[in-house]
Amino acid sequence: MAIRWRILLLLFFARVGLGLQFQTLGSVSNNLIEAFGLDYTEIGTLIGLFMLPGLFLAIPAGLSGRYFSDRVLGGGGLLLLAAGGLLSGFAQDSMLVGFGRLVSGAGFLFSTLYFTKMTADWFAGKEIATAMSILVMSWPFGIAIGQIGHEWLAETVGWRWAFLTASSYCAIGTLAILSFYRPPLEAAITRRDQPAIGLSRRELGLTLIAAAAWGLFNAAYVIYLSFSPLMLEENGIGAVEAAAIISVGSWVMIISGAACGQLADRSGRPGIVLTICMIGAMVALALLAGDGNPLFSSLLFGLIGMAPAGIIMALAGEAMRPDRRAFGMGIFFTGYYAIMTVGPPIAGWIYDRSGNVFDPIIMSIALFGSVIFVYGMFRLIKSSEKTILA
Repeated sequence: MAIRWRILLLLFFARVGLGLQFQTLGSVSNNLIEAFGLDYTEIGTLIGLFMLPGLFLAIPAGLSGRYFSDRVLGGGGLLLLAAGGLLSGFAQDSMLVGFGRLVSGAGFLFSTLYFTKMTADWFAGKEIATAMSILVMSWPFGIAIGQIGHEWLAETVGWRWAFLTASSYCAIGTLAILSFYRPPLEAAITRRDQPAIGLSRRELGLTLIAAAAWGLFNAAYVIYLSFSPLMLEENGIGAVEAAAIISVGSWVMIISGAACGQLADRSGRPGIVLTICMIGAMVALALLAGDGNPLFSSLLFGLIGMAPAGIIMALAGEAMRPDRRAFGMGIFFTGYYAIMTVGPPIAGWIYDRSGNVFDPIIMSIALFGSVIFVYGMFRLIKSSEKTILA
């Protein structure tokens, strides 16, 4: 196995902890409502707090790549994820839960930014959509484990153990990254030469558009994860069974995401692939509200709807020059977090106002549809760039 694939396997293993820690709040939300007297707007806010640090720290995180190695910054992010989970797990009120989410969110930012950069460094020009697909599938893989595992822990030994277990995994991931990661030769040379700061106007525009596509896609996914189990519970399905049904989509997208990346790389038609997949996502969510089989809807969502994650994430690598990747990723994640911070609270507010759990799902459908438009904007600008260069 080529060294770059072994590195990708290491990053995948460590990055599972990000999804595992993120999913804690969604899985134990009913327990927190009971324990601290919260409503769904407040639950949505606690979910969104995980993303809030990215609004303020993404650019400083990108700049920190001039002073610290990717290995230290990525591993340090995992350590913050572990610390934040411990704070939430031992919290005696909702404010400390929220503070723990902020600390975890800061760790999520650093790990996500530098794991993405590490992958781009190793795979630039070499199966980048496939590599990014595999990397980003570690997120739903961690979420899928959490959907089942956290729910079971909450019912058997208490909701606090969901946070503590996720923290333990993140701590193990920290040790793995610090012990085994090394950069490719080209990245090591760039590191010695000091990564550049600043983006051209075109690079900035492309980076922000790529961030919008990734943010809308993930906000739609998080809203789906947060509210679709509640919809199944309203239809008479038990909490653990509902979580298991919804988690099926997260499990299968691990395979479909890698396959979709391969299809995009080999066909050279990523836009067509993405459009078909986004339509599939919208259909799957619409079917979930009907009287049909929710397991089929979850399978359709995972097999088709979430498959193009790597295609979208690969836009970040296309948007900027390699020597500006650390700084550019800071810009990228600032835009991404801006969308992710406000998405869940808005969905929770919609549910509180209407009392209809399908209304947040309608919002998710609209967000998936908007990804097609934003991706098209990116490709239009890139094609004009080639025309200018010609």
